[in-house]
Amino acid sequence: MPPFPQCSTKCGKNAILKRPKTGDTLCKECFFLAFETEIHDTIINGKLFKPGDKVAIGASGGKDSTVLAYVLKTLNERYKYELDLFLLSIDEGITGYRDDSLKTVTRNKVDYGIPLKILSYKELYGWTMDSIVAEIGRKNNCTFCGVFRRQALDRGAVILKVDCIATGHNADDIAETVLMNILRGDIARLQRCTSVITTGADSIMRCKPLKYAYEKEIVMYAYFKNLVYFSTECIYAPNAYRGHARAFLKDLEKIRPSSIIDIIHSGEQLQVKANVKMPERRNCTLCGFVSSQDICKACILLEGLNRGLPKLGIGKSSKAKKIMNLNTDKRNKI
Repeated sequence: MPPFPQCSTKCGKNAILKRPKTGDTLCKECFFLAFETEIHDTIINGKLFKPGDKVAIGASGGKDSTVLAYVLKTLNERYKYELDLFLLSIDEGITGYRDDSLKTVTRNKVDYGIPLKILSYKELYGWTMDSIVAEIGRKNNCTFCGVFRRQALDRGAVILKVDCIATGHNADDIAETVLMNILRGDIARLQRCTSVITTGADSIMRCKPLKYAYEKEIVMYAYFKNLVYFSTECIYAPNAYRGHARAFLKDLEKIRPSSIIDIIHSGEQLQVKANVKMPERRNCTLCGFVSSQDICKACILLEGLNRGLPKLGIGKSSKAKKIMNLNTDKRNKI
């Protein structure tokens, strides 16, 4: 059996892995340093935080959020960011999936010494994902979950009074989102999906410290650091549109390993013509949270569920807006 190659950094140690991102052969310690330094550079170059910021880490118990929590705690101590960190978890109400993953988040809370806040769809919206799927079926259920989850994080951030929400979106996730938005012709989301920071009027800033971190390297980091995370896929995810974009991206990566970063850089360079009308960020007239319409998608979807019309908010429906506007008028008269 041939000997392991030496570490590319010439530290004198034998390499134990080859980075999918760069092709460098590294020993364990040099890989840790390279991985963490790249995330630190993303934080510094993107000006994601400032001293004294209260930061909520969107924690699902999966590999991305677990690594994000561990690395942010490590970098916060190493580089004196002076951040006040919190774990914020959303319980969608998926039996056999989220209830188990939240046990991992609870362990992260203990292992990393970071306070944890858990909010549920049930307490926020009166529905669980199990009950929503029972109502609408396995098609379009990810639309409900995605919309409710994004707003639930905002609601949790308001409760915690944080300055920023850090999410575990990695390079693969962002490249997939670019592809999805291109295929759907969603210009508004395409313009902002590669941004390392997203924010809107009166909304809490969100950032993506793992923006340039490959999924494979996140898994390798978690493995060699012996981090505990939940790896089971959501039971409702197999029919998700994102799965097709992910499969396509993996095929591209086999042919051209740099495809992930190439797609992200392409998304960063895309510009919308000045004469193209874009949705304006505002606050929902019903719930008060950020929206691109007078009534946000979460309120429309929730109204449909409560009225026994679960497909009311699916797609760009003028009927949904008409019903919602009518209900708003009635509320205002009362």
